Amino acid sequence: MANRLLIIQPSYYRSPTDRAVVRTRRREVVPLVLPYLAALTPPGWEVRLVDEMLTPANLEEPVDLVAITTGTLNSLRAYDLAAEFRRRGKLVILGGPHVYFYPEEAAQHADAVGIGEGEGIWRRMLQDAAAGRLQTSYRAEAVSDLQGLPLPRYDLLDLRPYGWFKTFAVQATRGCPFGCDFCSERLYLGGGFRFRPVAEVVEEIKQIASRYILFAESNFGGRRAYAMELMAAIEPLRLRWSTLWSLNLCLDREFMDLAQRSGLLHVNIGMESLDPGTIASMKKRQNATHRYAEILRDLRRRGISYSLNFIFGWDTETRSVFQTTLNFLNQHKVPVAHFNVLTPDKGTAYYGRMLQSNRILNGGEIGRWPGRTCHIRPAFCSPEELEHEVQNLYRKFYSLPSIFSRLASPSSKADIASWMLNFSLHRVARSRDGSVNFGTY
Repeated sequence: MANRLLIIQPSYYRSPTDRAVVRTRRREVVPLVLPYLAALTPPGWEVRLVDEMLTPANLEEPVDLVAITTGTLNSLRAYDLAAEFRRRGKLVILGGPHVYFYPEEAAQHADAVGIGEGEGIWRRMLQDAAAGRLQTSYRAEAVSDLQGLPLPRYDLLDLRPYGWFKTFAVQATRGCPFGCDFCSERLYLGGGFRFRPVAEVVEEIKQIASRYILFAESNFGGRRAYAMELMAAIEPLRLRWSTLWSLNLCLDREFMDLAQRSGLLHVNIGMESLDPGTIASMKKRQNATHRYAEILRDLRRRGISYSLNFIFGWDTETRSVFQTTLNFLNQHKVPVAHFNVLTPDKGTAYYGRMLQSNRILNGGEIGRWPGRTCHIRPAFCSPEELEHEVQNLYRKFYSLPSIFSRLASPSSKADIASWMLNFSLHRVARSRDGSVNFGTY
């Protein structure tokens, strides 16, 4: 008889005072983590997957092992789920980015924790659980070779809640060649930059049989030659794809021409700040602030939908930063922008400096709650004022007059994508607490 395995990607709680589990009836992107863990599972296991944003976990599920993968946002919900299953006599293992950064904390809530990438530890954890010799901790000692990764088990997911035009997440690379001062993701991914064979990525896309793909990368163009090879290979597939890459790539005409020909629909870009001094303090040398306007004009000329990320709270800023940023976005009719409070993520150089100078607030709560919470003492305003100003940016930028003045009439799929994102963020901006749907892949 096969061992029974339940893999859960948990939701999160609405706020510290409202422990309602956030749910949605529809997700924009088919998650990658759940079907990929199922694909890594060795023979002899009967696997069930639960995306808790869509489907409540059945605490009475007749299973032998429960595996929960969690980021920090989802961690409190993950711990509560683990407690309920353990109370019912089930073995529980925890893994994911949060466990990597907080292994001792996570170990208090599970029978075993997996620290690092799943390829190096997942099978061993399951084999030990089946044999009754589960250890309390498993650590991936080396980063994984991305050659020969298994195809995700999408057959185990109910795909109906993911919309008519299903967008599937595909990971071609891991890591980022840059060392931005505030970024913790590159630490979890082992540093450096790794990539899968292009032929294997193309084969996965063909197996998915959808034209809509999200390349779930830290930096799609982390190695230009590889990105060019991949875009050339997918050009015949007539995809409509989205991703994230560094701003400097938008200045590379050959790169942009190929991206456009291969079906680029939307790109998310970390602009972060308009101020050269702030960009320098971030160690984000790839951002040429004096060429921002040129980059945005070219994206608009090409008809490519894009979104820009901004971070507020740097010591180099003044109170004028909010209005200056809003003016720039309106002037250039930027279709989508995301505004974030600077967060001292554990492990980063920025976290170390803030900790040393005693400027971190509520350190144990960093990353736990949706919205835009300030966990530092800013140099130019109070934490509450910073939160208010960022929330205000959302309300102003995603007001209906702003949306209709910035966006072109929806005559292309890129235009439609921008309109859909704006109306989604309009609802977020109007919410009482500014909560954001941080659903993971």
